[in-house]
Amino acid sequence: MATAPIASTVNGLLHPPTDAESLELYDPPTPTAATINALLLTHPLAQRLRADPRYTESRPHMKIPAAARPHNLTAGALVSDSCVPAPPLSFAEAGGKSLVSLQYLGPGLCGHPGIVHGGMLATMLDEGLARCCFPALPNKVGVTASLNIVYLKPCRAGQVVVLRAKTVKVEGRKAWVEGWIETVGEVGEEEEEVDGVKVRKVGEGEMLCSAEALFIEPKSAATMPRIYSTQ
Repeated sequence: MATAPIASTVNGLLHPPTDAESLELYDPPTPTAATINALLLTHPLAQRLRADPRYTESRPHMKIPAAARPHNLTAGALVSDSCVPAPPLSFAEAGGKSLVSLQYLGPGLCGHPGIVHGGMLATMLDEGLARCCFPALPNKVGVTASLNIVYLKPCRAGQVVVLRAKTVKVEGRKAWVEGWIETVGEVGEEEEEVDGVKVRKVGEGEMLCSAEALFIEPKSAATMPRIYSTQ
Protein backbone atom coordinates (compact mmCIF):
# COMPACT_ATOMS: atom_id res chain seq x y z
CA MET A 1 0.00 0.00 0.00
CA ALA A 2 2.87 2.39 0.74
CA THR A 3 3.98 2.23 -2.87
CA ALA A 4 0.57 3.32 -4.20
CA PRO A 5 1.19 7.11 -3.99
CA ILE A 6 4.61 6.66 -5.62
CA ALA A 7 3.15 4.60 -8.44
CA SER A 8 0.36 7.14 -8.91
CA THR A 9 2.86 10.02 -9.06
CA VAL A 10 5.09 8.24 -11.56
CA ASN A 11 2.08 7.39 -13.73
CA GLY A 12 0.92 11.02 -13.54
CA LEU A 13 4.31 12.29 -14.70
CA LEU A 14 4.50 9.78 -17.54
CA HIS A 15 0.88 10.24 -18.63
CA PRO A 16 -0.22 13.75 -17.60
CA PRO A 17 -3.76 14.98 -18.28
CA THR A 18 -4.38 16.85 -21.51
CA ASP A 19 -5.22 20.54 -21.41
CA ALA A 20 -8.91 19.73 -21.81
CA GLU A 21 -8.79 17.05 -19.11
CA SER A 22 -7.08 19.43 -16.66
CA LEU A 23 -10.17 21.66 -16.80
CA GLU A 24 -12.36 18.84 -15.46
CA LEU A 25 -10.16 17.72 -12.55
CA TYR A 26 -10.72 20.47 -10.00
CA ASP A 27 -13.39 19.82 -7.37
CA PRO A 28 -13.65 22.81 -4.97
CA PRO A 29 -13.24 21.51 -1.39
CA THR A 30 -14.95 24.44 0.37
CA PRO A 31 -17.74 26.96 -0.34
CA THR A 32 -15.13 29.74 -0.61
CA ALA A 33 -13.13 27.76 -3.14
CA ALA A 34 -16.31 27.07 -5.12
CA THR A 35 -17.17 30.77 -5.20
CA ILE A 36 -13.69 31.81 -6.37
CA ASN A 37 -13.61 28.98 -8.90
CA ALA A 38 -16.90 30.15 -10.39
CA LEU A 39 -15.59 33.72 -10.46
CA LEU A 40 -12.56 32.64 -12.51
CA LEU A 41 -14.47 30.39 -14.90
CA THR A 42 -17.23 32.91 -15.66
CA HIS A 43 -15.16 36.09 -15.64
CA PRO A 44 -15.72 38.13 -18.83
CA LEU A 45 -11.97 38.14 -19.54
CA ALA A 46 -11.88 34.33 -19.29
CA GLN A 47 -14.88 34.14 -21.61
CA ARG A 48 -13.16 36.43 -24.10
CA LEU A 49 -9.93 34.42 -24.08
CA ARG A 50 -11.89 31.17 -24.32
CA ALA A 51 -13.55 32.42 -27.50
CA ASP A 52 -10.23 33.42 -29.09
CA PRO A 53 -9.00 30.56 -31.32
CA ARG A 54 -5.35 31.52 -30.74
CA TYR A 55 -5.50 30.28 -27.15
CA THR A 56 -5.80 26.88 -25.51
CA GLU A 57 -7.24 26.86 -22.01
CA SER A 58 -5.89 24.68 -19.20
CA ARG A 59 -5.28 24.43 -15.46
CA PRO A 60 -1.55 23.68 -15.14
CA HIS A 61 -1.69 22.95 -11.41
CA MET A 62 -4.09 20.10 -12.08
CA LYS A 63 -1.49 18.44 -14.32
CA ILE A 64 0.71 17.86 -11.28
CA PRO A 65 -0.02 14.37 -9.89
CA ALA A 66 -2.35 14.63 -6.89
CA ALA A 67 0.14 12.86 -4.60
CA ALA A 68 2.83 15.40 -5.53
CA ARG A 69 0.77 18.57 -5.07
CA PRO A 70 1.21 18.78 -1.27
CA HIS A 71 4.96 19.13 -1.91
CA ASN A 72 4.52 21.93 -4.45
CA LEU A 73 4.50 25.58 -3.32
CA THR A 74 1.81 27.12 -5.50
CA ALA A 75 -0.26 23.98 -6.15
CA GLY A 76 -0.09 22.71 -2.57
CA ALA A 77 1.39 24.74 0.29
CA LEU A 78 -0.38 27.98 -0.69
CA VAL A 79 -3.73 26.38 -1.47
CA SER A 80 -6.28 27.52 1.12
CA ASP A 81 -9.34 29.75 1.38
CA SER A 82 -7.19 32.64 2.60
CA CYS A 83 -4.36 32.33 0.06
CA VAL A 84 -5.04 30.59 -3.27
CA PRO A 85 -8.56 29.14 -3.00
CA ALA A 86 -8.70 27.86 -6.60
CA PRO A 87 -6.05 27.03 -9.21
CA PRO A 88 -5.40 29.68 -11.86
CA LEU A 89 -6.77 29.48 -15.37
CA SER A 90 -4.20 29.58 -18.16
CA PHE A 91 -4.66 30.50 -21.83
CA ALA A 92 -1.63 29.76 -24.01
CA GLU A 93 -0.70 30.28 -27.65
CA ALA A 94 0.79 27.30 -29.44
CA GLY A 95 4.56 27.03 -29.66
CA GLY A 96 5.23 29.04 -26.52
CA LYS A 97 4.38 32.39 -28.11
CA SER A 98 2.36 33.93 -25.29
CA LEU A 99 0.31 33.16 -22.21
CA VAL A 100 -2.43 34.82 -20.17
CA SER A 101 -3.35 33.59 -16.69
CA LEU A 102 -6.11 34.58 -14.27
CA GLN A 103 -5.57 34.02 -10.55
CA TYR A 104 -7.27 35.08 -7.34
CA LEU A 105 -4.97 36.31 -4.56
CA GLY A 106 -6.40 36.05 -1.04
CA PRO A 107 -5.67 38.07 2.12
CA GLY A 108 -3.36 35.39 3.51
CA LEU A 109 -0.69 36.31 0.94
CA CYS A 110 0.07 39.75 2.36
CA GLY A 111 3.26 41.38 3.57
CA HIS A 112 1.88 44.77 4.57
CA PRO A 113 -1.80 44.57 5.61
CA GLY A 114 -3.97 44.25 2.54
CA ILE A 115 -1.00 44.24 0.12
CA VAL A 116 0.11 41.02 -1.58
CA HIS A 117 3.72 40.14 -0.69
CA GLY A 118 6.22 40.93 -3.44
CA GLY A 119 7.64 37.43 -3.10
CA MET A 120 4.29 35.98 -4.13
CA LEU A 121 4.21 38.17 -7.22
CA ALA A 122 7.80 37.12 -8.02
CA THR A 123 6.80 33.47 -7.72
CA MET A 124 3.87 34.00 -10.06
CA LEU A 125 6.10 35.72 -12.62
CA ASP A 126 8.73 33.00 -12.38
CA GLU A 127 6.21 30.23 -12.96
CA GLY A 128 4.11 32.11 -15.51
CA LEU A 129 7.00 33.22 -17.71
CA ALA A 130 8.50 29.73 -17.53
CA ARG A 131 5.23 28.10 -18.49
CA CYS A 132 4.93 30.50 -21.41
CA CYS A 133 8.25 29.63 -23.03
CA PHE A 134 8.69 25.93 -22.22
CA PRO A 135 6.83 24.76 -25.36
CA ALA A 136 9.38 26.71 -27.44
CA LEU A 137 12.34 24.79 -25.99
CA PRO A 138 13.60 21.57 -27.64
CA ASN A 139 12.54 19.30 -24.75
CA LYS A 140 9.78 21.54 -23.36
CA VAL A 141 11.42 22.11 -19.97
CA GLY A 142 13.91 24.56 -18.46
CA VAL A 143 15.17 26.27 -15.32
CA THR A 144 15.34 29.93 -14.37
CA ALA A 145 18.71 31.52 -15.14
CA SER A 146 17.68 35.11 -14.36
CA LEU A 147 14.54 36.96 -13.34
CA ASN A 148 14.50 40.76 -13.12
CA ILE A 149 11.41 42.36 -11.61
CA VAL A 150 10.24 45.95 -11.40
CA TYR A 151 7.50 46.63 -8.83
CA LEU A 152 5.31 49.49 -10.01
CA LYS A 153 2.23 49.67 -7.77
CA PRO A 154 0.89 47.81 -4.73
CA CYS A 155 -1.17 44.71 -5.46
CA ARG A 156 -4.29 44.64 -3.31
CA ALA A 157 -5.33 41.30 -1.85
CA GLY A 158 -8.77 39.86 -2.41
CA GLN A 159 -8.91 40.30 -6.18
CA VAL A 160 -8.39 38.51 -9.48
CA VAL A 161 -5.19 39.56 -11.24
CA VAL A 162 -3.96 38.86 -14.75
CA LEU A 163 -0.50 37.61 -15.68
CA ARG A 164 0.58 38.17 -19.27
CA ALA A 165 3.77 36.78 -20.80
CA LYS A 166 5.37 36.55 -24.24
CA THR A 167 8.46 34.76 -25.49
CA VAL A 168 10.64 37.34 -27.24
CA LYS A 169 13.60 35.21 -28.35
CA VAL A 170 14.67 31.56 -28.49
CA GLU A 171 18.19 30.36 -29.26
CA GLY A 172 18.74 26.63 -28.89
CA ARG A 173 18.31 25.78 -25.21
CA LYS A 174 17.71 29.41 -24.17
CA ALA A 175 14.47 31.39 -24.10
CA TRP A 176 13.96 35.03 -23.19
CA VAL A 177 10.55 36.04 -21.87
CA GLU A 178 8.85 39.28 -20.86
CA GLY A 179 5.72 39.58 -18.75
CA TRP A 180 3.75 41.48 -16.19
CA ILE A 181 0.94 41.26 -13.67
CA GLU A 182 -1.98 43.65 -13.97
CA THR A 183 -5.38 44.28 -12.49
CA VAL A 184 -8.44 43.22 -14.45
CA GLY A 185 -9.65 46.02 -16.66
CA GLU A 186 -13.10 47.54 -16.37
CA VAL A 187 -15.83 45.26 -17.70
CA GLY A 188 -18.25 47.15 -19.93
CA GLU A 189 -21.88 46.43 -20.74
CA GLU A 190 -21.18 46.64 -24.47
CA GLU A 191 -20.51 43.36 -26.26
CA GLU A 192 -18.09 42.51 -29.06
CA GLU A 193 -17.73 39.46 -31.26
CA VAL A 194 -14.72 37.16 -30.93
CA ASP A 195 -14.60 34.36 -33.51
CA GLY A 196 -18.37 34.37 -33.78
CA VAL A 197 -18.99 34.50 -30.01
CA LYS A 198 -20.43 37.58 -28.34
CA VAL A 199 -18.54 38.58 -25.18
CA ARG A 200 -18.47 41.65 -23.00
CA LYS A 201 -15.67 44.13 -23.58
CA VAL A 202 -12.89 44.25 -20.98
CA GLY A 203 -10.70 47.33 -20.74
CA GLU A 204 -6.97 47.48 -20.10
CA GLY A 205 -5.81 46.72 -16.57
CA GLU A 206 -3.32 48.63 -14.45
CA MET A 207 0.19 47.17 -14.51
CA LEU A 208 1.42 46.25 -11.02
CA CYS A 209 4.84 44.74 -11.77
CA SER A 210 6.82 43.62 -14.80
CA ALA A 211 9.63 41.15 -15.41
CA GLU A 212 12.24 39.95 -17.87
CA ALA A 213 13.58 36.41 -17.58
CA LEU A 214 15.97 33.95 -19.16
CA PHE A 215 15.24 30.23 -19.02
CA ILE A 216 17.74 27.56 -20.01
CA GLU A 217 17.01 23.96 -20.83
CA PRO A 218 19.44 21.67 -18.95
CA LYS A 219 21.58 19.36 -21.04
CA SER A 220 19.85 16.47 -19.27
CA ALA A 221 16.39 17.79 -20.16
CA ALA A 222 15.45 14.75 -22.21
CA THR A 223 15.41 12.64 -19.02
CA MET A 224 13.86 15.21 -16.66
CA PRO A 225 10.32 14.69 -15.32
CA ARG A 226 7.73 17.24 -16.51
CA ILE A 227 6.09 18.66 -13.39
CA TYR A 228 4.16 21.04 -15.62
CA SER A 229 3.31 19.24 -18.83
CA THR A 230 3.14 21.56 -21.82
CA GLN A 231 1.68 18.97 -24.15
